[in-house]
This record gives sequence, structure tokens and C-alpha cells, in this order.
Amino acid sequence: MSLLTVEHVEAYYGESHILRDLSMEVDEGEICALLGRNGAGKTTTLRSIAGARPPEVQSGSITFRGDDITAEPTEDISIRGIGLVPEERRVFSNLTVEENLHLSEVSRNSSNTVGREVPDLPDVRPLSELYNAFPRLDERQNQKAGTLSGGEQQMLAIARALRQAPDLLMLDEPYEGLAPQIIDDVEDAIARINDEGTTILLVEQNAAAAINIADKCYIIDQGGIVFEGGAEELREDEETRERYLGV
Repeated sequence: MSLLTVEHVEAYYGESHILRDLSMEVDEGEICALLGRNGAGKTTTLRSIAGARPPEVQSGSITFRGDDITAEPTEDISIRGIGLVPEERRVFSNLTVEENLHLSEVSRNSSNTVGREVPDLPDVRPLSELYNAFPRLDERQNQKAGTLSGGEQQMLAIARALRQAPDLLMLDEPYEGLAPQIIDDVEDAIARINDEGTTILLVEQNAAAAINIADKCYIIDQGGIVFEGGAEELREDEETRERYLGV
């Protein structure tokens, strides 16, 4: 069953045409990987889904659980159940791990939704669940986020998004700058989150690592989808991987 549907989206940064007739679907319960070279339009796709500005979606539609969210504000889209972990983690360095997690709840509850019809806020995930998912964060509850390793900061960024109990979690380059062993740890955490019922849309330049855990893959090139198929199909399609991913 499709949870998220993107149909014929055209998106721009000012005069720059970034997404071109982009269509894709994310099914409930899966890990879907959106792959492509640097500048192909991966981050723009996630920002368009999340309602971030820029980019500006000028045509096409984005639906979530059958509801059109194309023109909705970012905070309303978040309340509907879409979480985004952006590039470069963006944790609050001077706050502790636990303060970062609490701040996510405060931010959600203070969203400006006055005068707009939005879904009821789901219950936040208990901190105990997040610490069970990320034992390293449990060990570092009172440690300043800026003193964590890159992998630990990535885990914190993911846990902060999960605090809001999203149905769809979008991850933008979660493996960027991480050592291979730490990538394995983050990969395991993503797989556990998915096993517990959260649908994942993963944007990643590290195609090999993404394909390793994905159920379905899309490749984006020059703002449009050029491949759609199962992870195993892409793993066996050396010509497509070499042409669009360089691997």
C-alpha cells in the first residue's frame, strides 16, 4: 500500500529548474532508497516532500496517506507524520543528548497551527524507547552533543526525529563522513527502526550501503527518475549502477 506518492513534480530554486516530472512512491513499511550523484536532486526531493522552502513546487502533487500535502506548511506536514533528518545532522552542540531530545518535543508542541485544520498530534515516543534503540545515547544522556562522535551525533539526529513518532522517516545522507564500522552501526539502527514499523525514505550517495538495507530503489539523474526497481535488481544491474552511480 502506498504511503507517499509523488506525481509529476516540477520544483525550482528561483529560476533554476531542479526537479523535472519526478514521480515516485513509497510503500508503507518499506525502506526506499533514493540514489544519485551529487546535484542530481535528491535533497530537493526530500525538501519538497517536507514542505521546506526553497524549493518551490510549481506543478505536480505530493500525497501522504491519500491526502494532498503539496501546498501545506512544513509544520503541518510534520504533524501528519513525516519526519526529516537533514544533512550534516544539525544537533544542538551546547545542549546535552537528553536536552536535544526534549527540544524536539517542545518544537512540535509550539508549531503555529492556529486557524488551520491539522491532524491531532500523536503521542511522542518515550525516551526509554529511544535509548533502547540507541544504547550509546543512553550512556551519554548528560553529555553535550558537540562532544559526541560523528556517528553518535547521527544517531542523536535520528532519535530526535523519532521522538515525534513519524510514520515516514526521511534520512538525508545519514552515512556522510562516517567510518565503515560506524556506518554498520547506523545501518543496524535504521533496520531496527523499520522493523518496529516506521517507513524509511533514505537519500544517500553511498549507494552500496543504501542498497544493502533497501527494499526498493530509485535513481534520480538531472532531476528525474531514471530507474525504479528492487534492491536486488539494482545490485545485479551493473550497467545502470556504473552509468548513474559510478559504482
